[in-house]
Amino acid sequence: MPDFNLPAVGVFIGRIWSPNANGPSVVTIRDGSVVDITSNQAPTVRDICEMDDPADYVRNAPATPVGLLSDIAGNTGDLTKPHFLAPCDLQAVKACGVTFASSMVERVIEEKAAGDPKKALDIRARVGDVIGGSLRNIKAGSPEAAKVKAALIAEGLWSQYLEVGIGPDAEVFSKAQVLSSVGPGAEVGLHPISKWNNPEPEIVLTVSSKGRIVGASLGNDVNLRDVEGRSALLLGKAKDNNASCAIGPMIRLFDAGFTLDDVRQAELDLTVTGEDGYVLKGHSSMKEISRDPADLVSQTLGRHHQYPDGLMLFLGTLFAPTQDRDTPGEGFTHKIGDVVTIASPGLGSLTNTVRLSTECPEWTFGVASFMRNLAARNLI
Repeated sequence: MPDFNLPAVGVFIGRIWSPNANGPSVVTIRDGSVVDITSNQAPTVRDICEMDDPADYVRNAPATPVGLLSDIAGNTGDLTKPHFLAPCDLQAVKACGVTFASSMVERVIEEKAAGDPKKALDIRARVGDVIGGSLRNIKAGSPEAAKVKAALIAEGLWSQYLEVGIGPDAEVFSKAQVLSSVGPGAEVGLHPISKWNNPEPEIVLTVSSKGRIVGASLGNDVNLRDVEGRSALLLGKAKDNNASCAIGPMIRLFDAGFTLDDVRQAELDLTVTGEDGYVLKGHSSMKEISRDPADLVSQTLGRHHQYPDGLMLFLGTLFAPTQDRDTPGEGFTHKIGDVVTIASPGLGSLTNTVRLSTECPEWTFGVASFMRNLAARNLI
């Protein structure tokens, strides 16, 4: 984790906990060092993302040295030391689900198994034979998708997950509260009621209040498969818990060298390493997404719904963990102490350690604390 594996080129923006300020500071990376660019003009990441050219501003903003990236990246959670936080601040944190064919099939299986991993193996074989390969090249909301929908209804296999997977409307939900996301090196939390869960490696877009996509980061949309599988109405409980959303290590801002087309071509690798020596490898390719990222943004933000402080938007994942960990047929589930690393060449790597949400540090620094902190520093 020492340099977050950030590429040598690119404009990055993030946040650190500043012991001197007793609060967060906006930072970027210059020549391998972390520099503080917090100012009255731009006291928050949100303010920078609202600018006409965020990358140009960050590239030229006056800065105060903080320390070497390799040193600060190794600090985690100690309030007496500078350490990285999630790179967003006042943005809403939203997520898109069922945007890839393979993960869509797994969501159908979860629903049919009612959250019981023991039933999933047989259902996976039956459902996969009927729909597994037939959805990969179908554009969501197209006439071809409508024909597949009719065929699946005839087979008795239609599902609410297939509706949002190939129907006209995307699934967009609230993943985390403003300022509740954790950053690189932090612990990520599982609700203690869950016995079947997994990481979800995703790209997270940074979107301004006007709907302009200004950058991207990595995210772990921690998921409780058994909870959501029992009922889609439990999505909030399955997705939004203490420390259940990780974003980082930083936001790479769009410029001439990194654009939305690079996001469309991005490849993500996942590694889960257990304290028992277990290793899981996974992969997600944005080339296989069934809805274009720009379409997902327009379905989230527009005349129908405003986000005055912008948003972070998880784009969904191709990764669906079916590899057995312990009991044959029950697939993968986390164990406490698992180390999860999500990596992509253009965005670096995001590493977190799995704990119960009841054992992760409580989230106490909310919007009121943030505003009071900025006011005490004469930044607002």
